Amino acid sequence: MKLDGKVAIITGGAGGIGRGLTRVFVREGARVLFVDTNREAGLALEAELGERAVFHHRDLSTEGAAEAIREAALIAFGRLDVLVNNANRSTPAPLLDTTPEIWAQAFGSSFTPTQRLMMVCHDLLAESGGSIINFASGAGLTGSPTQGAYAAAKEAIRGVSRVAANEWGPEGIRVNVVCPYALTEGVKWWTENYPEQAAAALASVPLGRIGDVEADIAPAVVFLAGDDSRYITGQTLMIDGGGLMVR
Repeated sequence: MKLDGKVAIITGGAGGIGRGLTRVFVREGARVLFVDTNREAGLALEAELGERAVFHHRDLSTEGAAEAIREAALIAFGRLDVLVNNANRSTPAPLLDTTPEIWAQAFGSSFTPTQRLMMVCHDLLAESGGSIINFASGAGLTGSPTQGAYAAAKEAIRGVSRVAANEWGPEGIRVNVVCPYALTEGVKWWTENYPEQAAAALASVPLGRIGDVEADIAPAVVFLAGDDSRYITGQTLMIDGGGLMVR
């Protein structure tokens, strides 16, 4: 098992990509505190996975959320080795129709919680020589139409991740970013509501399919969380079937 003995926090861990990550991390031997706003889904996943997975019901955009999550991980497992910042909420809209509320939603659910959790968990990760995996998106690299707030928040995550990789590397903390393309509820909604954009995105993927969360996305995140990637930091890994070949 590639994560045997490690303790991880996974945000947005009860649905979509996060649910797959939580399942695969536990399968690979990790103990996981997974955070989500969906209480019903979180409790169901906790019951499915057993004592190695603890559900923490929390809205990341609320005051003190990061500190509460850190404390919950310590209470549950006594240490922290891996922080996975996956959670986000966003509303697609053309730039001219992107309201202050849409901007606030994207940054409040994605960039700000990522930055806060990195800061409050720093000491625990320095103690364990830990790994941070932050989720960004190809939307920020390509400038996808209707994705202005989402793309901006995700590119902000890439920026702060590179700074942290430089500043915290001497302490043994690795910080990497992943940009996945996976078949989730959000992608299904996007496909139904923006079929031309979705078809164009799929046509640009050399491997010709959308990734499966547990089979294609989670193993790459496990790699970045585990010791096999101990000499990798500050990188953006595209887990997208070759849709974007970043150099």
